[in-house]
Amino acid sequence: MTKKALLVIDVQNGMFQEGNVVYMGDTLLQILKDLLIQARLTNTPIFYVQHNGSVGHPLEYGAMGWNIHSAITPQKEDIIIHKSTPDSFFNTSLDEELKKQGIEHLIITGIQTEACVDTTCRRAFSMGYKVTLVSDTHSTWDSEELTDQQIINHHNGVLRWFADVNPSNDIKFNF
Repeated sequence: MTKKALLVIDVQNGMFQEGNVVYMGDTLLQILKDLLIQARLTNTPIFYVQHNGSVGHPLEYGAMGWNIHSAITPQKEDIIIHKSTPDSFFNTSLDEELKKQGIEHLIITGIQTEACVDTTCRRAFSMGYKVTLVSDTHSTWDSEELTDQQIINHHNGVLRWFADVNPSNDIKFNF
């Protein structure tokens, strides 16, 4: 059995700003809390990826929006990876940290579907990781052309080339 890790991408306060909350934000947080409980009960490693935005960005490094959302606060054994691009591997220690723990299978969740989640899924696949995208635990906002739900549905379809795409109630962690 391959060793799994849960990857939580950019679930930071800046994604939940009043008047501009990520699509289905409360539901996303609740499902993530449930996945985190399951992961912790099975001693599955948890990696939080935290975007370091530039000055004025909703995820500006060190500002209130930069903090990981309090509903899913990391615990001392969790690993936090800082990034500055949509790719959670690019110029970060993520690959090194995963290899240290013998992780071969990433279960990916987070924000933003068409940017950081998509890029990280594709990159993990290209690096040889088995990837599972949790279909109901990533989110985004409307674009000019598509609704948020259409973007999520589209990526759940497209990313099947790179990942198993399963709902949260089908996710099983190692014992």
